[in-house]
Amino acid sequence: MIPALWLLAAQGTIGAFDTFYYHEWKARLPARGKAAATELKLHTGRALLYAVLFGTLPWFSWRGHWASALLVVIAAEIVLTLWDFVAEISVRKVLGDVYAGERVTHAIMGIAYGGMLAFLLPVVSRWWTLQTALALDPPAIPEFLRWSLSTMTIGVFLSGLRDLYAALELPHGGWPWDTKDPATSRGV
Repeated sequence: MIPALWLLAAQGTIGAFDTFYYHEWKARLPARGKAAATELKLHTGRALLYAVLFGTLPWFSWRGHWASALLVVIAAEIVLTLWDFVAEISVRKVLGDVYAGERVTHAIMGIAYGGMLAFLLPVVSRWWTLQTALALDPPAIPEFLRWSLSTMTIGVFLSGLRDLYAALELPHGGWPWDTKDPATSRGV
């Protein structure tokens, strides 16, 4: 479980970089409103699923039938990620495509996620054999790692809410970017 959680933390750290640098700073997705709504809504769904992973895995074991619920969360995240890759084609067309560095970042995140799953799935297999319970059962990991993942829970949840707010074009949803900024409308 320890390697799985370190890889999940790496995933969260790289994901935060991807969100702040590429989605917010370079592409300014929230300021694009309806033009980016599909991608922003997919990011919202993924953020909520990541919040479940970050918030539970350092604290709980998903035993018995709960193990299948965890697998549904993981499968849903994978489906949304693949859908996001497709949605980015049309959303980012105005920008010329997904940024090259962003594509590399996504590849690294995919590798980290695959590694995390390779370490997590044997644990989930063991949990499947136990009596059904979502049990408070913190794994033996460094407290820094546990609290870092818990903090990431809050960050990814808020990021998801921000993306949904922007996708719905609610007041000031593009903040801090000016939705009338020529650079935003040109996709620069």
